[in-house]
Amino acid sequence: MSSADTTTSRPGLVRALGRWDLTAIGVNQVIGGGVFLMPALVAANVGAWSPWAVLAVGGVSMIIALCFAEAGSRFDATGGPYLFTRAAFGRFVSFETGWMLWFVRAASWASVINGLMDALGFYWPALAGGMLRPTVITLLIAAICWINVRGIRQSAIVVNVFTVGKLVPLVVFVLVGSFFVRLDWIQPTGNLTWATMSASALYLVFAFGGYEVVPVPAGETRDPERTVPFALIMTIVIVTAVMTLVQVVALGTLENLGAARTPLADAALVFMGGVGGLLLTTGAAVSMTGNNVGQALSGSRSLFALGEQGDLPGFIGRVHPKYHTPANAIVATSVVALVLALTGSFATLAAGSAVARLVVYAGTCASVLVLRRPALASRVAPARFVVPGGPIIPILGLVVSVAIIGGASTRQLVVGLSALAVGAAVFFAAAPARRLE
Repeated sequence: MSSADTTTSRPGLVRALGRWDLTAIGVNQVIGGGVFLMPALVAANVGAWSPWAVLAVGGVSMIIALCFAEAGSRFDATGGPYLFTRAAFGRFVSFETGWMLWFVRAASWASVINGLMDALGFYWPALAGGMLRPTVITLLIAAICWINVRGIRQSAIVVNVFTVGKLVPLVVFVLVGSFFVRLDWIQPTGNLTWATMSASALYLVFAFGGYEVVPVPAGETRDPERTVPFALIMTIVIVTAVMTLVQVVALGTLENLGAARTPLADAALVFMGGVGGLLLTTGAAVSMTGNNVGQALSGSRSLFALGEQGDLPGFIGRVHPKYHTPANAIVATSVVALVLALTGSFATLAAGSAVARLVVYAGTCASVLVLRRPALASRVAPARFVVPGGPIIPILGLVVSVAIIGGASTRQLVVGLSALAVGAAVFFAAAPARRLE
């Protein structure tokens, strides 16, 4: 039975998301506040090679996204990577995958909302400290929670609006700035070192992260077996195009880009004046706000899936009888994000994203290989989208996933492994309740 099925005794989710709604969710999650800082960080490492670095990592991200697309084309319920790994490797591996997927979303939400307060604090200094900051954070998280509880259609509309709102300043930046690009500044010169290439590649892999949430709300998506692959591929295409063009314009219009603290706003100031600087600064705030809404949507669905499939207490997997949303999971995720945002714990937990991405990316790429086995044909639906090249793409995806850990710091590994240990403790603590079902 699909997670969207309804009966007279138990309300179900509503399939209200179309292919472009799901694409907007993906683009919104990848393009957050980081895109407004990324050009300087990448240019500082590889200089004029930076647009090519962005384009290359976009291609690498597509490799993993294709694995998500094939796995996603087999399922029509909520959960994404959690369901993929459950079918391929069983309950424990899948629980850890779903747990880490939710863990990253909750910590990221707390991190991004604090970044939003910092950005707004430039114009509204009272947000930098005192009681106003936690009050605004609480009100904003409560508002996002309320929107999500009220219905998936309302949430999707808000995400769509903010996605367009964050893309418009970037498109204007590219279109206007292209007339001012100095070609000699974007001409690559000199040789790259392995250290600079790996540093840029690792940062960009994280900058491109977020598309893994696209298959999560499949239970609220129309024809998810086709919609999810479309949305994943379009997300990477759109994000790669935007990020590459933004890098070219920033590099070609702002001298010494690598030293800039607010690269896009500084570059826009050069060729559009004060209006341009304000446009990009506002765009960053809009981008982070939209990202907050998306974190709530995808994070809560990851938690809901764990409850719906019986790996967490049943109330987590309940659907609101009136709004047909996973209200309990939404509220729980919002409360956790609020606590992390107000205590500053997100700064520590965010370090675990390296291990989380390894688990989610590697688990999905490996599940593609396992789910292709004829022995599993009776347990999973046939793939509606198949990655060409046999095992080549999934294996390459596994290599990229392991490479992420290769570049992780000791702190990132410790936090990530600790999160996995907590997840394991929760899984085994819930075992008696599962046996009673």
